[in-house]
Amino acid sequence: MALLGFLYLILTFAICFALVHLIKLAVVGFISTKRKKNTPPEPKPEKKTEPVYYIVEKKRARKSYSQPREIQFKK
Repeated sequence: MALLGFLYLILTFAICFALVHLIKLAVVGFISTKRKKNTPPEPKPEKKTEPVYYIVEKKRARKSYSQPREIQFKK
């Protein structure tokens, strides 16, 4: 009897999983066909090439650090 309940559980999960994914695919398909029907293809105008400007930052000199100090703790 427990095996039959487990089989029904797996079957219910598989059916619900398939239904959810089918509904998602149907919504995506509906949206994609709706976009294609409503928007006519527009001719692409030729783009003029614009000059490219680069921002160059000056490299900063590294700071020079003094020698490390020795720290002694009380015993």
